[in-house]
Amino acid sequence: MSDAIKPTPNFNTPIPESILTPDKVETRIGTLEFFDGLPTPETSQKVWDNLDFLRGVETFLNGIPIASLEALRLGHVQMGVTNSSQMLLADQLLDSNPLFLTGNTDTVYCSGFLDLERDGPTVVEIPPGCGPGTVNDAFFRFVIDMGAPGPDRGQGGSYLILPPEFDDEVPEDYFVAQSPSYVNWVILRGFLVDGKPDASSAMFKNGVKIYPLKDKAAPPQMEFVSFSREILNTIHANDYEFYEELDVVIQREPVALIDPEIRGLFASIGMVKGRPFAPDARMKGILTEAVAVGNASARSIVFNPRIEETYFYPNSAWITGFLGGSHEWLVDGGLGGRYLDARTLFFYAATVNTPAMALKMVGVGSQYALASKDKDGNYLDGSKNYKVNIPTDPPAKDFWSLVVYDPQTRSELQTGQPYPSKNNKRDDLIYNEDGSVDLYFGPNPPAGFEKNWTQTVAGKGWFVILRLYGPLEPWFDKTWQPGEFELIS
Repeated sequence: MSDAIKPTPNFNTPIPESILTPDKVETRIGTLEFFDGLPTPETSQKVWDNLDFLRGVETFLNGIPIASLEALRLGHVQMGVTNSSQMLLADQLLDSNPLFLTGNTDTVYCSGFLDLERDGPTVVEIPPGCGPGTVNDAFFRFVIDMGAPGPDRGQGGSYLILPPEFDDEVPEDYFVAQSPSYVNWVILRGFLVDGKPDASSAMFKNGVKIYPLKDKAAPPQMEFVSFSREILNTIHANDYEFYEELDVVIQREPVALIDPEIRGLFASIGMVKGRPFAPDARMKGILTEAVAVGNASARSIVFNPRIEETYFYPNSAWITGFLGGSHEWLVDGGLGGRYLDARTLFFYAATVNTPAMALKMVGVGSQYALASKDKDGNYLDGSKNYKVNIPTDPPAKDFWSLVVYDPQTRSELQTGQPYPSKNNKRDDLIYNEDGSVDLYFGPNPPAGFEKNWTQTVAGKGWFVILRLYGPLEPWFDKTWQPGEFELIS
């Protein structure tokens, strides 16, 4: 027999080396040992621990949208909003007291939750003139838009949200959407009038009605609970508690809400509908470490992204929150599957999932850009002073704003200023001769430019989001570009 066809030792024929397992392999989880491909008990334990750890990390990253919407619901409950006829209202705008993922200081939020399992088909009536509104399901997926980007086109109307199992005849005279979940978030936004929230607050109080369809003849009285200046939390946990938050949703919602692949991932660490989530001490220890790595992963994706397409411009710190231009985070219409890191980027930092934020809709909806670094690539430091230029003619039909956030909470930065932001329709800014405006950031105001200054906190980081409501063509074709953050001192 020639050397070319000499049998492999202990075999009758030549065996490709690529399919064989050595007796010892060095890996990042340690030395793995085998007897003729059979793992030793110690090796099996290492890989089981590693599998549980990896699945714990992936459960965190894939479960962020679910846990985030559940945290929003719990924040409403904290304020006594427990049924669909009650809504939170930022009647004095959203200041920095409530913990609310990258909420803005520029629109009047009207926010509530539907329970379609309890109430059945539910009617949402919105008034004419309502700004962008959206319904999202318990997986933070888009159900339907309302207001300007919705089918009522800002003229107001009655929407009917159907529960997952509904298969009866659908009543006429409604804009109808069927949700895959029982719990759904309704978030409406109203614009400032003369720089004030009063008109939109009154519009919501007088014009919004939510009630079960079965109660159409005698709808319950609406109750609007102000959450301006209130202390509440709407953000999911970043420790072991995260898994418990996620399990609540798994137990409550229909099985079909989550596809079998992700459902299997969650089940692999012990979360199965109809069964108690009760990891033993070993598993709880692994999950505690996994959520820490998952949290670090999400923070790296948001604040230090490695994907080139995340950045709006070359050599710029400005990034998009909707990488890929799809509210479903699909690559090439789905040919490339789901852009998992892009989904994490959005939901770890933000809320409200709607095509109106992802698609090119000139003059309608809103567009966003986030920056956490200066022009030299260094994180923004609350101990230092910075300047950024907003060039002439920002492409926003309705308004533009720039809000400062805390990287820990991803909520508005808490400082001596209750509204850490600047808005071209609300603030009396000092403009340059060419029509541009320089905005300043630091622990103390710059002399002569106090009106253009937003306070930061020594010893803390910060980041910003630029908002364009009613975005215009120069934003989409990138002929208009915001300046970079320049370190002054």
